[in-house]
Amino acid sequence: MANRSSRHFLAERIRQAVARHEAQIRDFTAALVAVPTENPPGRRYQECARLIANQLKRLNFPAQMLRVPQRYLAGGGQSEPRWCLLSTLGDGPRALYFHGHYDVVPAAHPRQFRPALKNGVLAGRGSADMKGGIAAMIYAMAVVKELRLPLDGRIGLVLVPDEETGGAGGSRYLLETGRLGRDGIAMFTPEPTSGVIWNACRGAISMRVVVRGKPAHVGLHFRGVNAFERAIELVHAFEALKRRVARRQTRFAIAPAAARRSVLLLGGQAAGGTNFNAVPAEFSFTVDRRINPEESHAREKRALLAVIERFRRRGFRIDVDIFQEEPAAGFPAKEPVALAMAESARAITGRAPAFEMCPGLLEIRFYAECGVPAFAFGPGKLEVAHGPSESVVLKNVYEFAAIYALAAARVLAPKSRR
Repeated sequence: MANRSSRHFLAERIRQAVARHEAQIRDFTAALVAVPTENPPGRRYQECARLIANQLKRLNFPAQMLRVPQRYLAGGGQSEPRWCLLSTLGDGPRALYFHGHYDVVPAAHPRQFRPALKNGVLAGRGSADMKGGIAAMIYAMAVVKELRLPLDGRIGLVLVPDEETGGAGGSRYLLETGRLGRDGIAMFTPEPTSGVIWNACRGAISMRVVVRGKPAHVGLHFRGVNAFERAIELVHAFEALKRRVARRQTRFAIAPAAARRSVLLLGGQAAGGTNFNAVPAEFSFTVDRRINPEESHAREKRALLAVIERFRRRGFRIDVDIFQEEPAAGFPAKEPVALAMAESARAITGRAPAFEMCPGLLEIRFYAECGVPAFAFGPGKLEVAHGPSESVVLKNVYEFAAIYALAAARVLAPKSRR
């Protein structure tokens, strides 16, 4: 009973401390939204990173800005520089990472970068995904420091660009240079999860297939090789693979039931031919394979390429460009750090969040490569993120600042208090 009472007291102290910072959290979120960090192509990154660094310094935290080498950038020297931002609170060999991305998808209209506040809702591109969450995490650190909560270890803040285009210029760079997940015992990221905790995500193998033929005038079609007709044969073979793939279901929770099936999408993009009266010399289509955490990435890649090779042996000329390849990731909902986050949410909001698998990619996959349990849980709603009316309820942002602070205090509690 005494332990339960002390936990309630701690939650209340944290809630009150966050309440004293609500105006600052609101204004900082709005300032972040006002910087149009659109990706692609990756604009105004340095401006946003400096804004965050200055805010960290005002809160008496260190702020390290790392410029990402050009070789990690898709556009090479034509791209604006990429900047990762690192900060920390506490010390010791155990690290809990607060991880976020400050890039946003392109705006539906320019006014999305003019943050608008009405009835406690802040509207603007990136408010839900995930600048409101970044503000919540930074002020969670501020509250932990202000209240002098004891930590057996440290909170590491990691903010990256380029998440919306795969993470090569952000998290992948940090991972490959040994800066990601070092000494990590857990990672939390504030994706717009609509009230649930995402403890898993699918992987991806995305490819563009180009089938080549031989051009000819329609009247002399017998002299040509119709790339479109050959592509149809190839697509039928992929459809057979798709039927086999769709019979598999993940064990991770995700709704509705149809979303549990493994995914192979054909023809998201398709193009070819030059005119209605010419045999097409080329036809291309995309194959997007989304892999459940229980499936083998290597085996599923081999299955895709085996379809191509079968037709090459028949004399088909086929080129393949794999433009995205990312592993799946999944962690048990009973992980102690996951339970600490769920219990912290219940202590602050009165509601215990459910655990689900994200239908898309998450940066938890980079921490999975380091062996660090990672979970997504944030104040935004997935249904408005990326949309023309993106917004975040500020009450949720304030609650999540308290949730993150309480979760950090529990995960990094000294042994005598665990």
